[in-house]
Amino acid sequence: MSAPDTPGPGAPTGALTLEAQSGWLRVRWHALGGPCELLVDGEDQPHAMDLARLASAESWRIERKYSRYRDDSVLSQWQRQAGEPLSVDDETAGLLDYAEECHALSDGRFDLTSGVLRRVWIFDGSERVPSEAAVREVLRYVGWNRVCWQRPVLTLPPGFELDLGGIGKEYAVDRAAAAVAAEAHVPFLVNFGGDLFTPAARSDGTPWSVGIDDPARTGRAATHQVELERGGLATSGDARRFVLHEGRRLGHILDPRTGWPVAGAPAGVTVLAATCLEAGTLATLAVLAGPAAADFLRSQGVVHQIHAAVS
Repeated sequence: MSAPDTPGPGAPTGALTLEAQSGWLRVRWHALGGPCELLVDGEDQPHAMDLARLASAESWRIERKYSRYRDDSVLSQWQRQAGEPLSVDDETAGLLDYAEECHALSDGRFDLTSGVLRRVWIFDGSERVPSEAAVREVLRYVGWNRVCWQRPVLTLPPGFELDLGGIGKEYAVDRAAAAVAAEAHVPFLVNFGGDLFTPAARSDGTPWSVGIDDPARTGRAATHQVELERGGLATSGDARRFVLHEGRRLGHILDPRTGWPVAGAPAGVTVLAATCLEAGTLATLAVLAGPAAADFLRSQGVVHQIHAAVS
C-alpha cells in the first residue's frame, strides 16, 4: 500500500511515499543525493506522514544550505568569495569547529578542502585513474591549515573550496531525528542512504534489524545484520565508489596529503555510536587510518565491523 504526498515549497525533489509493512510503516523520499526514509513503528499512517514531513523538510533544508551542487548554498558563496573574510551563522560555525577537531584528531587526514580532488578522480568502477601530475596540480588547493577560521569569520584562500560531504549527511540524520523525536509518540528510525539513527527499540522491545552492504557483494542481499536498539550507525567504504588500478581496487576516500586513495584501507567500516554524526566520523577516520583502522576503532571503544579489502 502506498500514498503520495507533495513536499513543501523549495523542496528539491519529488513526493513522499508511504508503504505499510507488517506492524510498521516506511515513508520514502529523495534528498542529499540519495534515498531517504523514515521507519515508524505501528500502523498510524497519518502520524507517520506528519513525522516524515518533519524529517524530509530538515533534510531538504540542510541540502539547500550545504550542497556543493547548488549555486545558492553557503558552500558556493564561499567559493565565489574566496579571499574575502565571511561571517557564518552559529550552525555553520559549529560544523566548522567540529571539522577542525576531526582534522587534528586524524593528523590532517580529515580535511574539508579535499573535495576539490573530485576534479580529477571519478569513482565509477572503471580503470580511469588521473596522472600524478594532474593530482599534484589539484593538491595546490588542498590544506585546511591554509584556511583562516576564527569563529565566526572564515577566509578561504583563492581557488579553495570546502566540502561538507564527510559529515553533512550524518549531521542531517541527527537533525531530522531530533525534529521527529519532538513530535513522535511511537519508536522510529531515520535512514539516509545507510546512515541511521533511532532513539529506541521498537514498541515490543525488539531492536531494529539493519542490513549492512558487503563490498564484495554490492547490490545483492545484505549478508551482515546489526541489531540496533538506540543510537547512530554509519558505514564508510568503497562498496559503490571505486576505480580499478593495476589490478587493485581503490576506494573513493582520499588521503588529502597525497591526493590518492588511502593505502591499505579496509573495504568498509561500520560503526555504532551515540549519534549518527559520531558514527560516521569514526567510520571515515578509521578508513583514513588505513591498515591501522582496527587499532583506531578499538582505541575509541565503539562497537564496529570491518570488512577486509576486496581483491
